[in-house]
Amino acid sequence: MVDLRHHGDAEVREAGLVDLAVNVRQGAMPGWLAGPVRESLEDLAAYPDQTGARAAVAARHGRPPEEVLLTAGAAEAFVLLARVLRPRRAVVVHPQFTEPEAALLAAGHAVTRTVLRAADGFVLDPALVPDDADLVVIGNPTNPTSVLHPAVSLAALARPGRTLVVDEAFADTIAGEPESVAGRRELPGLVVVRSLTKTWQLAGLRVGYVLAPAGLVGALGEAQPLWGVSTPALAAAVACSSARAVAAADEFAAALADEREYLLAGLRAVTGVRVHGVPASSFVLIETPGAAALRERLRRSGWAVRRGDTFPGLGPDWLRVAVRDRVTTDRFLSALAAAR
Repeated sequence: MVDLRHHGDAEVREAGLVDLAVNVRQGAMPGWLAGPVRESLEDLAAYPDQTGARAAVAARHGRPPEEVLLTAGAAEAFVLLARVLRPRRAVVVHPQFTEPEAALLAAGHAVTRTVLRAADGFVLDPALVPDDADLVVIGNPTNPTSVLHPAVSLAALARPGRTLVVDEAFADTIAGEPESVAGRRELPGLVVVRSLTKTWQLAGLRVGYVLAPAGLVGALGEAQPLWGVSTPALAAAVACSSARAVAAADEFAAALADEREYLLAGLRAVTGVRVHGVPASSFVLIETPGAAALRERLRRSGWAVRRGDTFPGLGPDWLRVAVRDRVTTDRFLSALAAAR
């Protein structure tokens, strides 16, 4: 039984560790985002109102506001979906972020797992998903594999009578978001969950959103606690939906791609380390014998990486490593080689 509630932040609770376990971008928050968040603190006497944020997010994705719901991070979105939906057969495609399955189980639903194989590069084959599944959950790009599935493969999973939930928490870590389905309103039953945590360093603010048909959004809103998304979080959602933010995300994603390739080249030079598939996001999944012991040796030398054995479909020989700048990467690769 894997621990579905284990997440990367648990790896860095000790002081002094270099954090390669959490996939949140590091560095200073841009002024165009920090400014509106700070200014919103002047309005805390009033209850939060999602209207402006819904309109901004809707415009960002070419959808009407009634198809948008702001949430306290993507995690709340998964809880709301689990509470509102009544699937006969819920399927979660693994390895992936474990909160969707945890939320479904907590709401009393049975879950069937479709597990993608390392031998196939963790690439989605729509035919692997059972035909009778009326709820399918998949990440894109997927945490922890960093694999980006083609939009055409995701579209093949959509059909009348099925809810297809695509977790796009890391979509903006890829320049241009080429495989995003956030604007695909014609796909039946499509629900897209997004997060502002990763690129914009807002894990502590708790802000994300759902894009879905208006009827489902209305039901999710009814299930959501009153005023559940704070005024500063709503201000952040507006700022991060602007054309300036989209351009800045693309710029960051392009730089991230270079840093990721540098990390991958270094990892491939370390004896006993293997990368499966084509990583596309802000983290890399590696397979290496004795990863659990290796992770502890790395901790003792000051490095935190994410254990892989809490992801269904993986096991004790897997680690997830966040992409950082080249100076940090060089230091980590030296520590990794010494720890093996």
